[in-house]
Amino acid sequence: MQNTHIWSKLNLYRLKVIFAVVLMVCAATAHAQIQRTTRWVQKNNPNYDDRKLTYGFLIGLHTSTYQLKYSDQFVTSKFDTVHSVVGAWSAGFSLGFIVNYRLDDQLDLRLTPKVGFYEHKVSYIYTDDTPRDDQLVESTMVEFPVLLKYKSQRRGNIRMYMIGGVVPALEASGKKKTEERELGIRTSNISLDAGFGFDLYYPLFKFSPEIRFSRGIVNMLDRTTDAYGAPLKRINTNTVTLYLLFQ
Repeated sequence: MQNTHIWSKLNLYRLKVIFAVVLMVCAATAHAQIQRTTRWVQKNNPNYDDRKLTYGFLIGLHTSTYQLKYSDQFVTSKFDTVHSVVGAWSAGFSLGFIVNYRLDDQLDLRLTPKVGFYEHKVSYIYTDDTPRDDQLVESTMVEFPVLLKYKSQRRGNIRMYMIGGVVPALEASGKKKTEERELGIRTSNISLDAGFGFDLYYPLFKFSPEIRFSRGIVNMLDRTTDAYGAPLKRINTNTVTLYLLFQ
């Protein structure tokens, strides 16, 4: 009886060993196949990254919101009926051009002047019977991103990269008068951008999907003396954008 138990254990261990060996052989075969595929793949535009200056255009799909910070007045009796002031994420898009200067095999300086169409919503919620007040801020911003792009080594027809920089922006309509019944917002902004993407090489062009995160460093609150601005101390922009770049 004891011998039968021992042989049963040995059979179980043998099955485990065989299964592990099969898995290792399959993994090694798959790895070798990937290496052969990468080694022999036909490169599209093999000398594209040797160019000093390249151009293109971009389409951006973004979602943006205001990050709000309350002022000291918010906790005073003057605003007892104000329950909260909240921002919401809203969609928009941008269009622009690409001017890319090659500094090194793995580092580029990139300028992407563009026009962005933004919509920001700020809701004032009250504790009494006052209806919820939604402030909608629509703006068309002319933006001048100055970015550094750090690229990995090219593998076949793909290359990963990280990108970041500073983005000054100015509202296209210039300074406009804000009515007292509206939330006063500045017409210029500066943001810090960071993101990552992939360069995909095709026979006639290079396509790059990219995700970028943007954080405004300028206080966008323009007026703090009325009922809309007094409860607030700062307003900063937060934006997440999916870029589709063609070069």
